[in-house]
Amino acid sequence: MKKFTKLTGTAIPLDRANVDTDAIIPKQFLKSIERSGFGPNLFDEWRYLDHGEPGMDSSGRPINPDFVLNKKRYQGASVLLARENFGCGSSREHAPWALEDFGIRCIIAPSFADIFFNNCFKNGILPIVQSGDVVNRLFKACESTEGYQLTVDLTAQTITTPDGESFDFEVEVFRKHCLLNGLDDIGLTLQHVEDIKAYEVRRKLEAPWLFV
Repeated sequence: MKKFTKLTGTAIPLDRANVDTDAIIPKQFLKSIERSGFGPNLFDEWRYLDHGEPGMDSSGRPINPDFVLNKKRYQGASVLLARENFGCGSSREHAPWALEDFGIRCIIAPSFADIFFNNCFKNGILPIVQSGDVVNRLFKACESTEGYQLTVDLTAQTITTPDGESFDFEVEVFRKHCLLNGLDDIGLTLQHVEDIKAYEVRRKLEAPWLFV
């Protein structure tokens, strides 16, 4: 998993509440269990004018010019501004996979669905809860200023705007540790690889019939 320490990136405003995981990555794309390759199908039904299927070359598909991801000014954005209850719906982990593969590393919203919120931390994305007032201010600034960038500092737990205004945010200590060090569940387990090897050797001596 990629480490998250400090990010300065263009913000993109998705001005919709209750965005569910089927909108983030539609169900037909869930056949793959690889974590990569989902970026072109992020928000597929909103992003394109035709129906997408796995294996399609999205580069030639007709795009929806009114959808925010398709606007030239937001290309290369890495910070997503969202509204209430972002990531509701099913528990599919493909949703953060698609966001991360597209290039989104941080999401700022007033609230998140619990499972999606947890899955973000396990996939290198920092979800930040901010008050509705702060989110509204960021939306207005982003929409009125082309190339609007935010700096998100996980160590300091701050969001800084281009004019120097700063907002604090909360993050649970263990989740912060994992993001700063790029540790997903597998990475956490591998920190104890020598203890695991020692246990396996000992267990073979104690119960050799289990390894026949």
